[in-house]
Amino acid sequence: MFSSIAHAMAPAGTGGAEGGTAAMLSSFMPIVLIIIVFYFLLIRPQQKRAKQHREMLAALKKGDAVITSAGMYGRILEMDSENVLVDFGEFKAHMLRSSLNVMPANQKCPVPLKKGKKKDAPVVEESEDGEA
Repeated sequence: MFSSIAHAMAPAGTGGAEGGTAAMLSSFMPIVLIIIVFYFLLIRPQQKRAKQHREMLAALKKGDAVITSAGMYGRILEMDSENVLVDFGEFKAHMLRSSLNVMPANQKCPVPLKKGKKKDAPVVEESEDGEA
């Protein structure tokens, strides 16, 4: 009695393994597509931005106008491998190099470029084209 019920409940076409493999691949296809979309829309652009930021930090030099990650404008006075001394006009601060961004070319830095070693040296303002 039970054997006839068991035969009736068996799925049709269970003789081959191809149907199982195809079904398994088709069920994983949406997950694979989602991973590919995430890579091209999220991961890859973030890696590009991080690479550009590393290159920008390596190209910084004394006198460059910068914006900190906190949004403060300043100029670089001294640098070493990890730390930077930034002049904010009223005060100077030591900061990590990774917390800096370069000033956009179309924006003028409110902190003037100071020339000379004297404390009361005259302030030299940069013009729009970058000349003193």
